[in-house]
Amino acid sequence: MFNSLSDRLTATFKNLRGKGRLSEADVDATVREIRRALLDADVAVPVVREFTAKVRERALGAEVNGALNPAQQIVKIVNEELVTILGGETRRIRLAKNPPTVIMLAGLQGAGKTTLAGKLSKWLKSQGHSPLLVAADLQRPNAVKQLQINGERAGVPVFAPHPGVSSEFEHATGDPVAVAQAGVAEARAKLHDVVIVDTAGRLGIDAEMMAQAANIRAAINPDEVLFVIDAMIGQDAVNTAQAFNDGVNFTGVVLTKLDGDARGGAALSVASVTGKPVMFASTGEGLEDFELFHPDRMASRILDMGDILTLIEQAEKSWDKDEAARMAKKFADQEDFTLDDFLSQMQQIRNMGSMKKMLMMMPGAQNIRQQLENFDEREIDRVEAIVRSMTPHERVAPKIINGSRRARIAKGSGVTVSEVNGLLERFGQAQKMMKKMAQGGGIPGMPGMPGMGGSRKGKTAPKKKARSGNPAKAAQELREAEERRANAAKALPSGNAFGGQDMDGFDPSALNLPKGFDKFLGK
Repeated sequence: MFNSLSDRLTATFKNLRGKGRLSEADVDATVREIRRALLDADVAVPVVREFTAKVRERALGAEVNGALNPAQQIVKIVNEELVTILGGETRRIRLAKNPPTVIMLAGLQGAGKTTLAGKLSKWLKSQGHSPLLVAADLQRPNAVKQLQINGERAGVPVFAPHPGVSSEFEHATGDPVAVAQAGVAEARAKLHDVVIVDTAGRLGIDAEMMAQAANIRAAINPDEVLFVIDAMIGQDAVNTAQAFNDGVNFTGVVLTKLDGDARGGAALSVASVTGKPVMFASTGEGLEDFELFHPDRMASRILDMGDILTLIEQAEKSWDKDEAARMAKKFADQEDFTLDDFLSQMQQIRNMGSMKKMLMMMPGAQNIRQQLENFDEREIDRVEAIVRSMTPHERVAPKIINGSRRARIAKGSGVTVSEVNGLLERFGQAQKMMKKMAQGGGIPGMPGMPGMGGSRKGKTAPKKKARSGNPAKAAQELREAEERRANAAKALPSGNAFGGQDMDGFDPSALNLPKGFDKFLGK
């Protein structure tokens, strides 16, 4: 959702690249562009003023003037100030000393409270808790039914003693305060350690809604009151947040619809204006599209420096440890990498979620955003179909796949013979690379990786070839080695404005990627 802001900031910082010293005019021009980028992103004006004032003050100080690379120091300052306005530190749910921990959800109608309740319950369940959902929204048509469906999908029980209303013309008759109280009592009796109370909202702020929310808060005395806000509403987010803070005194904020195409002003404004931290973010339609909000990681995403920690956490959560251990042992024993192994690794990657989302967490991803958006994730399905159309023996020994076998595989997987040929060719190259790495030689054309030597008993890694004693021949060998290193360097991303990596000049063929990856990289 921060694409526009990221593009503007990236362009601004690129103008500073290569400057050994920044004048006051350079700093003023940079701050001016940052101010325009934030205002265009719909960030609240008071937040923009405070942010740019701090950036300018620090940029003109000794920490930039004395830096070896002033441009990177400016980026560091902007990153730190972004973390500050996003809340500073990661804020987690404060669990009650005597269970159950009571969590109340509040917000406008349409912000996604009921869906968020299901996502939060599933996330808490994955953390080892035993949550209970309470349907206290008795005014929105079918809100109770929607919560019950979400609870069923999340595998979490729902307490719903009143059915609520089924149409907009039906008058609400239930007492949401009594339902919320009964829900907490039910959780205590059934030994649930967390209760999530879904409350009603309105299309706008009104006294009746605030009074009802305040009454529920007073009746159940929640440990956390989470204000759920649509990240796409822009400047109005500030007024709405202030009204709810005055009415129910919420303890944290949850941003929904962060996967949308809005400019992101709400996310950069709410925490700073209300003084309440953003605790969670909803990033998609699925119940699993939900994550703890880390201000430092979000700042890195905005500045296109990636979010590797979140990527690692997702991998650890979804990766099959037994399969990973099997592959590590096979790699250490220098056994051949087969198409079965390739298929297994593809399935592991798919378990992590959307390939587009994962790749957008990589540093410099904004530079290939258009290619990522055009990437068809079904290409992975086609690769999987090709491999599954092979016999078990063909997957282990792909060299036996002749012309007639390739035609059969293409027909069985619904692709062309050329696509089968392309996959087998790329797999053969990858297999050679894996074997060389297992032997301690590293990626072809690049230096060996420490600790990557083969460990099979009775075998040793091949010795490095000694340089010739003939001076002319030794010089020729040295030139060839330098050419290999230069070619390998050309295949790697060049540095971006942040001192990190971008994708300019990237050659995907050097990495022997599966079919389809070269398409989304635009090569």
